[in-house]
Amino acid sequence: MKATYQYQFYPDTNQKLTLNHWLRICRYWYNRQLGDRFDWWEKNRTAVNACPLISSISAPREKPNYYSQKQQLPILKKDLVKVFHSGELLNFNQVDSTVLQDVSKRVDKAFERFIVGDSKGGKSGRPRFKTEADYRTLTFSTANDDWIKLIRKNWIYIRLPKLGVVKVRMHRLIPSGFTIKQISVTRKADGWFIQLIIEDLSVPEFTPEQVITTWDNSIGLDAVLHEDVYLATSEGEKLPSLKPLRKNQSKLERISTKRNQRKRGSKSRRKLAKKEAKQHQKIARSRKDFHYKTAHKLVRSGAKCFFHEDLNFKGLTKRNKVKQDDNGDYLPNGQSAKSGLNKSWQDAAFGQFFTTLDYIAGKAGAVVISQKPAYTSMVLSYRNEIIFTDCNLRDYWDKQNSLMVDRDINAAINLKRLGLGIFPSIKRRSGNLSVVGSMDDKTTKEILHTLHRAAKKPTSYLYSG
Repeated sequence: MKATYQYQFYPDTNQKLTLNHWLRICRYWYNRQLGDRFDWWEKNRTAVNACPLISSISAPREKPNYYSQKQQLPILKKDLVKVFHSGELLNFNQVDSTVLQDVSKRVDKAFERFIVGDSKGGKSGRPRFKTEADYRTLTFSTANDDWIKLIRKNWIYIRLPKLGVVKVRMHRLIPSGFTIKQISVTRKADGWFIQLIIEDLSVPEFTPEQVITTWDNSIGLDAVLHEDVYLATSEGEKLPSLKPLRKNQSKLERISTKRNQRKRGSKSRRKLAKKEAKQHQKIARSRKDFHYKTAHKLVRSGAKCFFHEDLNFKGLTKRNKVKQDDNGDYLPNGQSAKSGLNKSWQDAAFGQFFTTLDYIAGKAGAVVISQKPAYTSMVLSYRNEIIFTDCNLRDYWDKQNSLMVDRDINAAINLKRLGLGIFPSIKRRSGNLSVVGSMDDKTTKEILHTLHRAAKKPTSYLYSG
């Protein structure tokens, strides 16, 4: 079994300067290898719908790989390397060899995901050249227990190659029996952090049993951005949202305005930039903490299967299409309101939450399954009728059952039905939607019981106050 423990460590001034210089060299080495691969990619391929009129006389260049690029390191270490655009001289001998080799491995993985894809066939976007803010991690891949020199009550002293002993605050003990396999060092807005990858072969990996989904052991989750609601569940519960960006937006804007007013390169601008970075970090950490607490709350309900919407986040946060009249003047396209909605989607970070829920549920032996949410918000869950045709219609009063049906909870129940295979099929005939399918009386009674209970239940809260 493998695990990763993260601690904060406190390098002295000379060690900080050394680590920052190492990051500069590794960033240059990363961008150089990536540029070499892009050069090969452009010169050794032809578009499907095009044919080159002039073919090259020379043989095609061999594809750069991890081993061929790693072999350049002994040559680069013989002399100082001059950066073309700035004239800066870099000494590759100052950096540990395993750190530079890991940079080559990062480039290889990023480029292979771009042209080949991962194990599931999914491809990543075109890799980007790293800036100073992007490249922040150094990895020592040959770490072992011998690197630990001293352990005290709340501190651990680790010797890193070519850097020396660093003082690490040990807020939790390393489990007995685990050995260190790899060490990574990361620079963040509030200091330096070290990640220890530890392993114990005697501890078996957790393999969850296959889950058989039923009505009683499954929950549907509907993503909500209305008012202060974050999620609606098929159990009739509404979980509140945190909105960390919205709550800290005014403070963040004040810091950003002050920073922009300062002269570029000045000390005051750098101080404000650091303060702004810490504010962004606070927002990101509070959002992550909220996601974990929400996921644990759902998993503690005892459900073994969670059905959520398979949302197209890229499309949901896309800008509206530009509108122009015959004279070329721009017309209102509703982007002002859409910008606020886009910010709300990004602040909620449902993609990150569903990933977190999948991780937490997996450790508890549960599964998380995404479902295409087509028509789940429109159909009345217990009568298979198209009711919620307008997004502004948040509630529906059913005279027959004397019931006020909440739109979001109704959609969550439909997601549960969709995951269990009892959701009706929707067909469009002559421009109208028709519902085809039926439901047994037992399921109808359970849905009505849930909706009646939800109509009397207030929104629950994870945080007091």
